[in-house]
Amino acid sequence: MCERAKSSARSFVAFIGMMLFVVGFLLSAQQPTASEEEQKTALAVEALTRLQNVDLEQNPKLKQTVLRVLGKTRGTADFVKLVQQFKLKGQERGLLEAATRNWTNESGVDAIRLVLATGDSALLKESLRGTNKDQAIKTAELLGNASEKSAVPLLLPLAEDAAIDPTLRWQAVRSLAKTSEGATALLGLAKDGKLPEDIKFTAANELSRVRWAEIKQQAAQVLPLPAGQNNQPLPPVLELMNRKGDAVAGERVFNSPTVGCANCHRINGQGTDFGPDLSEIGTKLGKDALYESILDPSAGISFGYEAFQLQLKSGDEAYGLVASETADEIAIKAVGGIVTRYKKSDVVKKEQMKLSIMPAGLQQTMSTQDLVDLVEYLSSLKKKS
Repeated sequence: MCERAKSSARSFVAFIGMMLFVVGFLLSAQQPTASEEEQKTALAVEALTRLQNVDLEQNPKLKQTVLRVLGKTRGTADFVKLVQQFKLKGQERGLLEAATRNWTNESGVDAIRLVLATGDSALLKESLRGTNKDQAIKTAELLGNASEKSAVPLLLPLAEDAAIDPTLRWQAVRSLAKTSEGATALLGLAKDGKLPEDIKFTAANELSRVRWAEIKQQAAQVLPLPAGQNNQPLPPVLELMNRKGDAVAGERVFNSPTVGCANCHRINGQGTDFGPDLSEIGTKLGKDALYESILDPSAGISFGYEAFQLQLKSGDEAYGLVASETADEIAIKAVGGIVTRYKKSDVVKKEQMKLSIMPAGLQQTMSTQDLVDLVEYLSSLKKKS
């Protein structure tokens, strides 16, 4: 038995030696092209991932090889795979980089879970509150997709903080609603009157879709969804998305004077040049996002379409979008597309408004079916290939 164990140990050492030789050969090419380098690194990863239950601390040469391959795969799914396989410590920044680069797939979620598992939240807080808005939003979405309660203390403060970028706060709300602990925390904020106004719709919509019956029932009382025409309750967005719409009828709703979409938006050259051009909106936004933009306009203000209010020395006010601005003058475009220019010397205060210039409550000007038809029409506006 002893001889058999020794033989097995010798075989294992020989196998490790062979693997080191293979990986070393793969990584030792003289000035390979980018394509060759990528192929060799992929083969090296494949060779290393065949090793199971290996203690790198007992195999210094293997550890050195693994770390070398790790450096070549930083930011990729292979990086995450190697960290998992060899239980490598101190790789949190690399994992976060891999997570935000692969934020729409399983590898990104695996990476963020590995960071969460360390119990050190400092790096995640840094990412969520840093100057890179895109990375912060991706991190918040990844934390939601991880579906772990340890993410709640990281996300909840974002939802409460009105000073944080609105898009990040709305993503934090969506992510919180993916765990019972997060959904309960959101509900608690609403019950205590601590849920900011501009995220109430997002919270109401997300909590109306959770799978926990008690939370869903309480949310319907504390955070009712917006009312439709004649103050009738509006179905949740998920139900609206499942209804059949008529794009032709939706175009009529868009152009109707009652709803008035064409008073602020253009489609294929028709309408008013005030709000964002919607000619290709169906390519940019899914139906869920279209419903949200109508039911809660402040939830997704497009860059460049933030509303500003000017207080003038005369005591008057100006409100609209900044059409242009120089050192001496600021031009404000009001609803309807009219531009008025003001001397900066006449402006006492310039303030960016938190709410969208698009009016809330638009759904109350149409029936539920009109709303479904309108979204069907907007969804059909695609970029021409």
